[in-house]
Amino acid sequence: VSSKPRALKGRDLITIGIFTAIYFVIQFATMLLGGLHPALWVFMPVLDGLLAGIPFMLMCAKVQKPGAVVIMGLIVALIYFATGMFTPLILAMMAASCEAVRALARWKGFAGNALAYAVFGFGMCGSPLPIWVFHDSFMAQISAQGMSAEYCATLDALASAPVLVAMLAGTFVAGLAGAAIARVLFKKHFEKAGLV
Repeated sequence: VSSKPRALKGRDLITIGIFTAIYFVIQFATMLLGGLHPALWVFMPVLDGLLAGIPFMLMCAKVQKPGAVVIMGLIVALIYFATGMFTPLILAMMAASCEAVRALARWKGFAGNALAYAVFGFGMCGSPLPIWVFHDSFMAQISAQGMSAEYCATLDALASAPVLVAMLAGTFVAGLAGAAIARVLFKKHFEKAGLV
């Protein structure tokens, strides 16, 4: 019997699609909170890391084959691409990176998949990242789109190097925490899949 992971089949693609939809709903809900306060948007990837680990880790448990995470990332990336957001490129790159992490773990084991999820979370940093990468043009754009002066001023104040580091570090740590939360809540499923 070959030790190589089997190719993805129709049932696997359906499973990936279901968990991707759940992941996106959770992620989109955290993004909507960003409309309440700029800090919630900047640290949206951190909230996402804590809350969206369940669908990601369950998908990893059920589809222990190469390509699953890449497909999840690309589906979400395409959705955001349709909305004209900056997120897709980074999300796609992070999906490829975490697939490599999963490959090193042979698509099994909690530690490898938890690390993959923590890396995957960096993709969502692509949403607030333009504050630093394209600061002036981005601030002008959201102001022209009707964002309040108070919101823009607060967002501008958040555009510092320490906040950027905090967002990136927080996203990674939250990803590990989110994976751990998923394992606690669905321990039986992980044990059955050998993902413990």
